[in-house]
Amino acid sequence: MSPAICGYHFPLVQVNEDSDNPSWKAIGYSVPDIDRPQQGRTEDAARSPSPPRPLDTGVVEARSLTDATLLGSLAGKGLEVKADASGAHHTVRCDVVIVGSGCGGGVAAAVLAAAGHKVVVVEKGDYFTAGDYSSIEGPSMERLYEKGGIFCTSNASTIMFTGATVGGGSAINWSASIRTPEWVTQEWAGEHGLPLFGRPEYARAMDAVCARLAVTGGCVEEGFQNKVLRGGCEALGLRADAVPRNSPEGHFCGSCHLGCPTGEKRGTDTTWLVDAVARGAVVLTGCKAERFILESSSNPSKSGRSRKCVGVVATCLGDGITRKLRIEARVCIAACGALMTPPLLRSSGLKNSHIGRNLHLHPVSMAWGYFPENKQEPRPLTGTCCEGGIITTMHRVTARTIVQAPALGPGCMASLIPWESGRDMKDRMRRYARTAHAFALVRDRGAGTVGGEGRVRYSPSGEDADELRCGLRRALRILVAAGAAEVGTHRSDGLRLRCGGLRDEDLEAFLDEVTVASGPLVPGPDKWALLASAHQMGSCRMGSSPRDGAVDGRGESWEAEGLYVCDGSLLPTAVGVNPMITIQSTAYCVSKGIAESLAAARVKKP
Repeated sequence: MSPAICGYHFPLVQVNEDSDNPSWKAIGYSVPDIDRPQQGRTEDAARSPSPPRPLDTGVVEARSLTDATLLGSLAGKGLEVKADASGAHHTVRCDVVIVGSGCGGGVAAAVLAAAGHKVVVVEKGDYFTAGDYSSIEGPSMERLYEKGGIFCTSNASTIMFTGATVGGGSAINWSASIRTPEWVTQEWAGEHGLPLFGRPEYARAMDAVCARLAVTGGCVEEGFQNKVLRGGCEALGLRADAVPRNSPEGHFCGSCHLGCPTGEKRGTDTTWLVDAVARGAVVLTGCKAERFILESSSNPSKSGRSRKCVGVVATCLGDGITRKLRIEARVCIAACGALMTPPLLRSSGLKNSHIGRNLHLHPVSMAWGYFPENKQEPRPLTGTCCEGGIITTMHRVTARTIVQAPALGPGCMASLIPWESGRDMKDRMRRYARTAHAFALVRDRGAGTVGGEGRVRYSPSGEDADELRCGLRRALRILVAAGAAEVGTHRSDGLRLRCGGLRDEDLEAFLDEVTVASGPLVPGPDKWALLASAHQMGSCRMGSSPRDGAVDGRGESWEAEGLYVCDGSLLPTAVGVNPMITIQSTAYCVSKGIAESLAAARVKKP
């Protein structure tokens, strides 16, 4: 078991007072040396005014404010505000309040602001821009990821990565911009009774999303790990597909998972939220939603819902604000992701049995291959594992399993290495720069639960574990075929194979030993490996009835009128590929429907 399994390897993820880390030279790692945009809170900004940030016209950063300055800032953004005489809370009034600023919330904010509604986005994280991103693993994970990037399922079998900053997961994801596979939309429309996904409107939504993100299909130059993946596939006669990205074709940044330092990756913080604030939306950062405000519906027979949502209660996280906020709105949207939306709905008093169930994680298991530098080869494999676009190549193993390359900083890699000895750990880390990783990702059929904030139960089903094993074996074959000197997995017994003079029967015998455990994992004498998840879906899924899902086919709660869900938790099942385009396209359709409903209600008013 790695000594860093419960946290990132501290000496590798920080810098000293000279902004240096002596260990980095030994392992061949360095922070990307690039021209960073100057906007943001840099040292130079303390001496001279920095250029405006993309969201400055609409952002209100609560952590740095007091009660008085908060009210003044909100009023200055065109909101109606009122201090409660009893001292219990401040009241803010708007048309739409959205909790969360990621793939779902950012899109919803843009669509509804464009429809002429006053929108407030509540985000517990802080606002950073390209000039703020240091690409230093430790502090970046701490301020950009939920729980600092150390968020495990209750049985410690799977570590989950999810964003906790303005832009949510879109600010720290790996750029892959893959449209929803047609067989998935057909399944959702047919088997799940959700016609939205079978309509032309959904295809047009994907077009609109890809256009706004300026998705590109090509890549000028691939990084080291994707060269390995593509080369291994070609050597085996396997298909390797180019992965579309929400960044330019020449984008060569390998640290987008720590916030893109060039500003070229297009998350919601640089696209949809910019559109939203240009139309008068307000993004309130450092503010955590506690519960939605539900009242008895004035006309339950008409809506079929016994309650109506009229706002949200939130707490500002800065020390200077002493009162809670009561944000009243005609429409309320939960968009804080599949791990955080269920606890928010439960704390608001909703009872639907699907809230917190049907959680899918796209479980991932990784293989590695060591490629010593050999400049004598006719076509030497150049580069290091932390350079270049993170995901530019994909190989499909089965209908449910794909192989891609990960972003893996030195601290994260050290936390995955099984402990054998101090010398072994140092030897492995010295090979960091030339160790390529490839992971198998499964469209899981088994599902977990979100029981409360930070309480996630999940284990891959036996069928999913079999798929993972198949994908992991394929990844190892690809690494061997690409010319690795040694390959292995991160299983607790240090499973690995030297490839010099390797016979076919030796490889087959090694692959027969590859396992992926299912069920609860308890570190100990048994062979086990930590799984990972960067995609969380389905915990408040759409359904054709309250018996089938937490919300209806328009994203509205079955229990409370005017309360919508607009994030990855909506998805009926796992997608099977990186879900950013799917989440944004679904959010686009849901928010368009909300805008139409608000327009119709306005017309009906006497």
